[in-house]
Amino acid sequence: MGLESDRYAWASAREIVQGVKARRFSAVDVAEAALARAEALDPRLHAFNSLTREIALDQARRVDAAVAAGRDPGPLAGVPVAVKDNLCQNGTRTTCSSRILRDYRPPYDATVVEKIVAAGALTVGKSNLDEFAMGSSTENSAFFTTRNPWDAERVPGGSSGGSAAAVAAGICPLALGSDTGGSIRQPAALTGVTGLKPTYGRVSRYGLVAYGSSLDQVGPFARDAGDAALLLGVIAGHDPRDATSAEREVPAGLFDLPPQTALKGLRIGVPREYFVPGTDPEIDAAVKAALQELKALGAETVDLSLPHTEYGIPVYYLVATAEASSNLARYDGVHYGHRTAAGVGLVEMYARSRAEGFGAEVKRRIMLGTYALSSGYYDAYYLKAQKVRALIKRDFDDAWKRVDVIACPTSPTAAFRIGEKTQDPLAMYLSDIFTITANLAAIPALSVPCGFTAARLPIGLQLMGRPFDEMRLLGVAAAYQSRTDHHRQRPPL
Repeated sequence: MGLESDRYAWASAREIVQGVKARRFSAVDVAEAALARAEALDPRLHAFNSLTREIALDQARRVDAAVAAGRDPGPLAGVPVAVKDNLCQNGTRTTCSSRILRDYRPPYDATVVEKIVAAGALTVGKSNLDEFAMGSSTENSAFFTTRNPWDAERVPGGSSGGSAAAVAAGICPLALGSDTGGSIRQPAALTGVTGLKPTYGRVSRYGLVAYGSSLDQVGPFARDAGDAALLLGVIAGHDPRDATSAEREVPAGLFDLPPQTALKGLRIGVPREYFVPGTDPEIDAAVKAALQELKALGAETVDLSLPHTEYGIPVYYLVATAEASSNLARYDGVHYGHRTAAGVGLVEMYARSRAEGFGAEVKRRIMLGTYALSSGYYDAYYLKAQKVRALIKRDFDDAWKRVDVIACPTSPTAAFRIGEKTQDPLAMYLSDIFTITANLAAIPALSVPCGFTAARLPIGLQLMGRPFDEMRLLGVAAAYQSRTDHHRQRPPL
């Protein structure tokens, strides 16, 4: 491309921090370069709903002032970060990619935003997503479809497609996403980056616009495991403002990831239910090749069964939609958000405001969830789903008695063409068939690049671990990345 912004485009977050602190370049230089790259690429990619130029430059000036004064500017000093547009940022448009929140400007920061800014990060923009995080392709955005940097005719995955595309395109080395059923890991796989869903409760959800409250978790996108660990170390920790936040303080340096080159003694479970007909053969082959690399590092693979896996999709689409029905009831056209312009009575105003403000997929999930919670159906659907969810969790609890990590594909396909699945909701829902059980069981899971299809589309390896064992997952990913270069490949921008 020949952009001046290429100077920092492929630097790691760790390299940027080191350079800013050593005064080899300034945080303002980095901010200007990231914004210039975003302005050059985003008309084609649509990764961002809005760029926050002045905010980022002001943050950069404060980092440079701290460095000049001899103060520590923080562990993310001068690092550009994209923020998924369902995370509140004080005074900044936070839309959830929905017409109903098109002009909403929250009066406070989400805890994760507060933390990264305090750590010296530069928040360069709010990234696009499927409306209210409901989708697997970022085609459900009310504004535009984000495109995959590897092939602009294909989706970047979802719902955090904008964050994944921004990292994959070299606009910023880090991004924040949220994961309810795979919304960090699946787009990470489809765009060739590293994406981590932490344990439920590891990262505060305060200021995250809720979709499924028992499933949602905020997590990092990065190009490699070391940068993912860096961002997790900043955002993790107990938050009294979030009732679901785990009361586990994060020891200083817990996620300072040392170089990993050996995995001797590690037991990796390979669940037979995740290697089934229907998965793209190229993905199956790439994941099995990745397992051989892990064995070469000293790990042992163990055949495993997670027998209730087949119920993951129906359980998820009962629990998640029921919670969505409850959470989205607040958008009534009165307190905030879109209100119909028609001069009508109160009840019709509610109905019209919601009909005009919500997109088709959000309406579908609200109706499914309302039905599952309705009188006469609650026991048959929602309550039964919660019982099966407990069985899915028990499968994982039993597995941890035999293995340390579970490995499988992240997605059954590589990036599919825009429009390919929009008329078939079930086919779209099946894009998350390998990721949703980690949310139902509240365990950490990450996706790491493990190869490419013949069409040069990225493939992701998913690693799942015990609750609060993110460090082990990141260590395995770092060891794998020490032997491979899939994560260093650049899209043909």
